[in-house]
Amino acid sequence: MIRALLVAATGMEAQKYNIDVIANNLANVNTVGYKKGRADFAELIYQDLKSPGTSSSENTVFPSGIQLGLGTKIVSTQKLFHQGDFVSTGNNLDLVIEGDGFFKIMMPDGTEAYTRSGSFRLDSEGRIVNSDGYLLSPEITIPSTAVSITIGGDGKVTVVEAGNTNPTEVGTIELVRFINPGGLKPIGRNLYVVSSASGDPIEGLPGTEGLGTILQGFVEMSNVNVVEEMVNMIVSQRAYEICSKAIQTTDEFLQIANNMKR
Repeated sequence: MIRALLVAATGMEAQKYNIDVIANNLANVNTVGYKKGRADFAELIYQDLKSPGTSSSENTVFPSGIQLGLGTKIVSTQKLFHQGDFVSTGNNLDLVIEGDGFFKIMMPDGTEAYTRSGSFRLDSEGRIVNSDGYLLSPEITIPSTAVSITIGGDGKVTVVEAGNTNPTEVGTIELVRFINPGGLKPIGRNLYVVSSASGDPIEGLPGTEGLGTILQGFVEMSNVNVVEEMVNMIVSQRAYEICSKAIQTTDEFLQIANNMKR
């Protein structure tokens, strides 16, 4: 009976983490470039009371054994990188990646981070930065005399300056992809950093090396499906309830045993 109490408790603990992941997904349903998370679980070890295939007589064996599971645990919170919906903004510095890839962002400490959020701006020096003021890498500076900015699908950035009708190329946006993007480590602010599980970054120009192309004037919204998350939340709630019911039932069994009289 004590085993059942502990097993059910692991189920309640696992569903608590599952609800945390679902809540974070729902909280970021309108976050540009957000990628939904999913909690993955694995069963715990088994207590082997009788192994299958052991001898039941001189010439026979047991076709099955007796193994009692000891519950479940959370093993990972995986990011799912399928594409979110595109929303037109008309802003020349709003970009989406059609296909695989990440924008490179230069962090204040000189390291690189990666993002799917293409909501960019200009700082006081005309450099392209993200919402936190971190530089897009490689650095691209827009002249103060520019009257229009055009970013092609291949990442080339051209401007038309006041008094000049001919466009001038000022830089090229590069993209990065990973063999295992699910292994990237999220650090908040829609940013990810490399881990030993993600593999090294594979850099290239948009449209090459398996990378997607860039579309100007759009942003990629979160890939969270609200209806799906609500269903997941209901399932998780019911699983939590049934585990608590298992604890209650086990407690009733123990109470019956304690109240037995000769």
